[in-house]
Amino acid sequence: MTQEKKPSVFANLTVQILIAMIAGIGLGIFVHQNFDATAAKDFSSYIKILATIFIRLVQMIIAPLVFTTLIVGIAKLGDIKVVGRIGGKALGWFFTASLISLLIGMIWVNVLEPGAGLTLGNIDTASASEVSAKTADFSAQHFIEHIIPKSLFEALATNEILQIVVFSIFFGLAAASMGDHSKPIIKALDTASHIVLKMVNYVMKFAPVGVFGAIAGVFAVRDFSELMLTYAKFFGSFMVGIGSLWVVLLLIGFLFLGGQMKLLLQRITGPLFIAFGTTSSEAVFPKLTEELERFGIKDKIVSFMLPLGYSFNLDGSMMYMTFAAIFIAQVYGVHLDIPTQLTMLLVLMLTSKGIAGVPRASLVVVAATCGMFDIPVEGIALILPIDHFCDMFRSATNVLGNALATAVVGKWEKD
Repeated sequence: MTQEKKPSVFANLTVQILIAMIAGIGLGIFVHQNFDATAAKDFSSYIKILATIFIRLVQMIIAPLVFTTLIVGIAKLGDIKVVGRIGGKALGWFFTASLISLLIGMIWVNVLEPGAGLTLGNIDTASASEVSAKTADFSAQHFIEHIIPKSLFEALATNEILQIVVFSIFFGLAAASMGDHSKPIIKALDTASHIVLKMVNYVMKFAPVGVFGAIAGVFAVRDFSELMLTYAKFFGSFMVGIGSLWVVLLLIGFLFLGGQMKLLLQRITGPLFIAFGTTSSEAVFPKLTEELERFGIKDKIVSFMLPLGYSFNLDGSMMYMTFAAIFIAQVYGVHLDIPTQLTMLLVLMLTSKGIAGVPRASLVVVAATCGMFDIPVEGIALILPIDHFCDMFRSATNVLGNALATAVVGKWEKD
């Protein structure tokens, strides 16, 4: 009898990503220490192409995946009342989670006061211009435009997830109302969704290479030790806040899912590391879809919850927004009493919705909020140097929050 050969530990995607991260850090530090600034910058721009290729490959399949799976999922639900019930539970969860995340950020930034008495020299305020420029269109009209599509094809071309979700809900409900007449097109879309999910497996083989490029590119141009010394109080306080949020999310997970929570964490380990390495929660959307279905959640729930979650349920980003805005106020000596901070929290709750897909969306929202509360918008430049490292943790937290929300709503629906 021949024994079946066990797959090598190095065949595991999570292990490959960990190795890629370590190798990327090592190479980046080597380049930073042994080459001049210009050469290191050139190296960084070239090596980051690997990360760009991976993220663009993922972005290539997000729109067709959301479009096909959501329509099929709603058609399988088959009833506008069921869609409304699940949607109500989803939004209730999302807004509660957002409120908790914002409060955690607000509490810790007030307790630890990382910006009080801080003087940071050589801050390049020009570097904030790209972010602050995007706040010009930040208005109610901009918010509506990010929700309601004027063209499905434009939404698909620009990966506007929320707009694709809105169209897909209408299309799915219309298809469900037609009964047997719509079955051929639903079957075709179901087949297409499985083809796209198969593509996910091919794309994910490139994930370690993408993570390697992203990490090496950052460490080549950043003096990590010097950066950590300069921003020790800010980054340490942020880690306390994000750590607290993880504790809360995990406790809620164990409360609702019990022993299944451990299995869920095992399933999403790979997506968590990819999000951490690439600083993009969007990069793991297709893989997370696949892993949640393997966990046992019905495809109709996953296809409905995840696209909504990526627009409404970014827990790590929410926690960072209150933390960063109040930190900037502390640095500039702008006093914000508790009622004002709570008002800011509610503003952030609303303005942060519907901007998924905007580059550096968290910073854009923070800059816009600072402008509303007479906090110098150029203060964004204070946190730009350390933002990439904060983004690693908040991207991973976003993935955990969406996986948890999908699993809990799936359990509530007995699916």
